[in-house]
This record gives sequence, structure tokens and C-alpha cells, in this order.
Amino acid sequence: MLILPDAAVLATFFAASLALNFTPGADMMFAVASGASGGPRAAVAAAFGINLGVVAHISLAALGLAALIAANPLAYDFIRFAGAAYLVWLAIQTWRAPPPAPGAARRAPVGRVALRGFATNILNPKTALFIFAFLPQFADPARGPVWAQIVALGGIFIATGFTVNAVVGALAGAATGRLLRASRLMSRVSALVFGGLAARLVID
Repeated sequence: MLILPDAAVLATFFAASLALNFTPGADMMFAVASGASGGPRAAVAAAFGINLGVVAHISLAALGLAALIAANPLAYDFIRFAGAAYLVWLAIQTWRAPPPAPGAARRAPVGRVALRGFATNILNPKTALFIFAFLPQFADPARGPVWAQIVALGGIFIATGFTVNAVVGALAGAATGRLLRASRLMSRVSALVFGGLAARLVID
């Protein structure tokens, strides 16, 4: 039983996944903001948490539940506004955070950052709807169960997403480490990013 598409389709999917993950969006901005406020380790933790959310969305897509969310405006709005409220809370907490002591970026609570990344991603219904619309385009019923193909393709999408977000966020964190004196400014920039993501989630 063949699960993955043929080489040409797989190459197209990989290129599309890489391009999509390099496109600045909520996930990348969260990873960058986390790296800016907590250093490279926090950026990698944020990427890990984000992709845990993507795993959940892919699982829902494989089960077809994303279609139910799309068909139920109340459920969609509830998840959307819950995500926006969480980002507003995160923006306030980041804005009010005191400047870290030297070396604090290396001691960032990575577990908490990963949890925030997961919550930010899982509370964005647009991610679920995007995955539900994107992955099935590369699935071929003639090659086996569609759900299994979605899971396999999702694994590739997760790998590219984690790599891109972790590297971009870590670079932002490394640059921030050299600018520790501006840590309060960087925290407030991160807070503005979180607030902007919340506004975008509500407006879109």
C-alpha cells in the first residue's frame, strides 16, 4: 500500500510547505517574539509548542472535524475569540514583565513557552481550516486511505514548519542577546506583536 504521493507530487508538496512556512504569519511572529524576549532556547521551545498544535490540527483534519468547525459559525467564532483573548492576556503579561537579569534569556522557562506556543496555535481555527484545505490536495485515494496520506504529508509539513520557525526565532533571540540593555524595549515589542496577532485574529 502506497501512502505518500509519487516523487513529483511529493517534491511539489515539500516546496509548497517550505514556501508557506517561510511566509510571515502568526506562528513565525510568535516564535520571533518568543526568541526576542527569551533567547534562542525560548524560540525553539515556541516552535515545538506551535507544532504540537499543528499535530492536533492535522489529527482533526484526518478525522474530518475541521469541516464541522467550518460549518458551524458559532464554534468557529468561539475558538477565534478565545484565541484572541489569550493573546491579549499574553501581550499584557509580556508588557508588564520586568527586564531580565544578565543571562536570564538562557534560563527561560522553555516548558511555559512551549505551552504558550501550543495554545496560540490550537486556538487559531484558521490554522485548522488551512490544513484541511491544503493537505488533501496532495492526497490520492488510489494510493491508499486518505487519512493516512494526510497524516504522512502532515509529518513533512510539521518538520518544515518546526525548522523554519525554530531557526528564524533563534536568530532573533541571538540578536536580542547582544542587545540585553534593550530588553525592556524588546519585551514591549513582543507584547505589541502578541496584541497585533490578537487584533488580526478578530478582524480576519
